[in-house]
Amino acid sequence: MKKTGNTNKAENTGMTGSRRKRAVRGYAAALAAVVMLLAAGCGNGEKTAEAGEGTAAEAGGGIPLERDGGTIEADGQQAAGDTAGKGYVFTVNGVTMAIDAEAGPLTEQLGEPVSYFEGESCAFEGLDKIYTYSGFELYTYPKDGKDYVSAIVLTDDSVATAEGIAIGDSSEKLSQAYPGEGTEICGMLIYEKDDMKLVFIIQDGEIISIEYRTKILG
Repeated sequence: MKKTGNTNKAENTGMTGSRRKRAVRGYAAALAAVVMLLAAGCGNGEKTAEAGEGTAAEAGGGIPLERDGGTIEADGQQAAGDTAGKGYVFTVNGVTMAIDAEAGPLTEQLGEPVSYFEGESCAFEGLDKIYTYSGFELYTYPKDGKDYVSAIVLTDDSVATAEGIAIGDSSEKLSQAYPGEGTEICGMLIYEKDDMKLVFIIQDGEIISIEYRTKILG
């Protein structure tokens, strides 16, 4: 698998040491998620498009985030397409994304990705695709001539869930945001809603990975 493009710019953007550490750890966890997701879809292709600068991911869920002394706002505008009954959603730059939602309208609103990958899908006829943006990656699967969201993987703490949880937050804060709803399996805390899963990977009491996943691919 080839995947190029600068998907982690922590060293070049003046991040503080703690934020850089969280970004690196989050991206490492995201790379592990890439392996699992591609294994589920059996994608085996080559990168077909080189993109320029991506849309900056500045906030999640319409909730102000305090990161490194600054406050980041999101307007909460919902993207085109039906997100009702789709479980936990992720919002960034006014675009709301839901698992199993049609991906076309979302990628159009998100703009040019930092990088892009596609490969043949074993689960469906067509191509699995990965769009890398600043702060997160969007995975899609093909069905009936259209692409649908299979996963959203957060890669650093510049974005957060709609409930206000970001990479680097404590497990205690996570429990407060999602009280009594999760299932703990091998260091992962999994929340299921409708036909999707919201998965947090926790290490030493700190969240190092956040992933929205479809149940269609297991």
